[in-house]
Amino acid sequence: MTILRIEVGDVVRMKKPHPCGGLEWEVTRTGTDVAAVCLCCGRRVMMGRSRFEKAVKEFVSPQE
Repeated sequence: MTILRIEVGDVVRMKKPHPCGGLEWEVTRTGTDVAAVCLCCGRRVMMGRSRFEKAVKEFVSPQE
């Protein structure tokens, strides 16, 4: 089991689209929960880290 290195400012692409059609999200908070903002509509969501890691398809632009 590998743990993803998720940091604030990372932009990720999810496996399934948001209802607005957006696939890309910007991470705004990390920890046991991960908060992210949809880059298409601006909606903010928070989910458990394990669920978030399963939903991520790829990193679009990791924070440097």
